[in-house]
Amino acid sequence: MVSSCQVIPPEPLVVAAKPIKPLVIAHRGAPGYLPEHTLESVTLAYAQGADFIEQDLVVTKDSKIVVLHDIHLETVTNVEQQFPSRKRQDGRYYALDFTLAELKTLTVHERQDAQGKQVFANRYQGTGTFRIATFEEQIELIQQLNRQLNKSTGFYPEIKSPAWHKEQGVDISQLVVAVLRKHGLDDADKDIFVQCFDFAETQRLRNDLGVKVKLIQLIGENDWLESPTNYNVLKTPAGLEAIAKVAQGIGPWVPQLINLETMLPTAYVSQAHTAGLQVHPYTFRKDALPDNVDTQQTLQLLFENLKVDGLFTDFPDTVVNYFQHK
Repeated sequence: MVSSCQVIPPEPLVVAAKPIKPLVIAHRGAPGYLPEHTLESVTLAYAQGADFIEQDLVVTKDSKIVVLHDIHLETVTNVEQQFPSRKRQDGRYYALDFTLAELKTLTVHERQDAQGKQVFANRYQGTGTFRIATFEEQIELIQQLNRQLNKSTGFYPEIKSPAWHKEQGVDISQLVVAVLRKHGLDDADKDIFVQCFDFAETQRLRNDLGVKVKLIQLIGENDWLESPTNYNVLKTPAGLEAIAKVAQGIGPWVPQLINLETMLPTAYVSQAHTAGLQVHPYTFRKDALPDNVDTQQTLQLLFENLKVDGLFTDFPDTVVNYFQHK
């Protein structure tokens, strides 16, 4: 029997947790529209509403960190015209062989193949003057836009080819970490992920260099020769458990998540989630989809069926619009 003066507490109100929207990660800025990794491409990606903007990082001759997808220059700049004698014996022009001042004289153009043909024919076809940006220039640009617009667009740098840099006598990770700490970005609570294809380097970042920043282990294919890492091992549950000891997530290639012929999912996303890892696959390009799927189908499969936690895209506006119209 309940006393008349006894207060019966109300049933607790159960409120469904608001689902966290997957991250829109601007892959090299907005290269679907402007030459990759330029400040103009970054600015456009920011304006299109990306949550994070990627910076691929390589080192110059004078130990500066610049934003380039490759250790080579000729696929995205006019280096062959500006410095015709500066190629190595393999015929390639390496960023590491040029000072920052020299790199700043180059013009960045749309990505070209070995024959000089534009890789994505319908992308930027103009003759604008675009320049190579430093990592610190991109940090400043994004931080200033965040300050003025009261936003929190984040950074997503990749340490490129650390084993190759080490062979050249350069510790790229030490240089990148120094920049992060200078700008207060080596912090697990900041809007930044650091990614790398080389698992030994991801482990070194956490265990030897003592970084606090969130780490993402990129997953490639062994025949790409991207790094000394055995990706077949990292695709197993045991490999994912090893990654989870040092990183917050993985960045797999989309075809590792989906059979592009049958469009049926693999078990990789669910296995990664079981290991406590976020999954940020690369790269959604609406101008390079298989013939049997369109943009809507692809994004639905990735976000609704596979439930990935983020997506790299050359077209940030397309993925932002997908979420706005859900």
